[in-house]
Amino acid sequence: MRVGVPTEIKPGEHRVGLTPIAVREYVAHGHQVLVQSGAGQGAGYADEVYERAGAQIAPDAEAVFAQAQMIVKVKEPQAVEWARLTTDHILFTYLHLAPDPAQTEGLLASGCAAVAYETVTDARGGLPLLAPMSEVAGRIAVFSAAETLLKHNGGMGLLLCGVPGVPPARVAVLGGGVVGSNAARMAAGLGAEVVVLERSIPRMRELDDLYQGRILTRYSTFAAVEEEVLKADVVIGAVLTAGAAAPKLVRREHLQHMKPGSVLVDVSIDQGGCFETSRPTTHAEPTYVIDGVVHYCVANMPGAAPRTSSEALGNATLPFGLALADKGLDALKADVHLARGLNVLNGKVTHPAVAEALGKPFADPFGIWKA
Repeated sequence: MRVGVPTEIKPGEHRVGLTPIAVREYVAHGHQVLVQSGAGQGAGYADEVYERAGAQIAPDAEAVFAQAQMIVKVKEPQAVEWARLTTDHILFTYLHLAPDPAQTEGLLASGCAAVAYETVTDARGGLPLLAPMSEVAGRIAVFSAAETLLKHNGGMGLLLCGVPGVPPARVAVLGGGVVGSNAARMAAGLGAEVVVLERSIPRMRELDDLYQGRILTRYSTFAAVEEEVLKADVVIGAVLTAGAAAPKLVRREHLQHMKPGSVLVDVSIDQGGCFETSRPTTHAEPTYVIDGVVHYCVANMPGAAPRTSSEALGNATLPFGLALADKGLDALKADVHLARGLNVLNGKVTHPAVAEALGKPFADPFGIWKA
């Protein structure tokens, strides 16, 4: 198969769909890999490194889309990109369709087969292609919160870790999954007071056993969220409903009762955000203020560490990408876990949560969701 890697064009995005190491694996499997010139530059990979790995260098994105059968990206395609997709393409990337009807319509109109990293499952029902970026995002969220708390960045002027005789910041983490547990780990490691709100009692037991009370856990109810949000200096939103829009856990009326200069970090912003007042921001302009509360809602937080992120993502996506390249759409028919990552096929929505979130008819071409 001819595999194409275009340069990411979303603002502030420097990750790349395939690293040179991954390219070498594809080539070893007998595939041709076409990499747009400069695609890896932001992550530290020069064109020459890709050529040594066996890739061909294309002059522009138009050439990549015109010649490749499978497009491997990181972020969801932008309007100019989905206009280049056809019925002959397999698209393998993050999509986050639930809060993005325009992208969904564009993909449906293209007729491509679009497989979303964030909805591919494993044998235990986990999300193995979302996990590495969730790990990065959870850790970056804490660094970003600590910076935003500083006075010159709009925060209350509080040092996250405190100093002897002065208490540290209180960090409330909404969700104890991959993002939340990584955020809690980093915040606690920096010396903050941390509470994780979670609905899975087994997950809370795991966190309690791991941190021996260093991180507090609390069962997540509307009352508990409200109480902890009002006490917190930093709130990190880390909730996920696979394939669907994130629930709104912090409402507009909460903000006027929060501490002035406190910080909301919405890691769920790709899925529409878990704060009612969230809207996507960029690394160039990461924050805005509503009712005295600073919002940090960068939609591609892992893009700030493109080298680490590209390698971590490449490690996770490689076996699935090779399966698609080796067998094409037959891989989806043969592998229920990969097939459940299929979001769009032949102009139809093939993931039930995405279809429900967008009010679109749902199609199950391989009978995957009946299994």
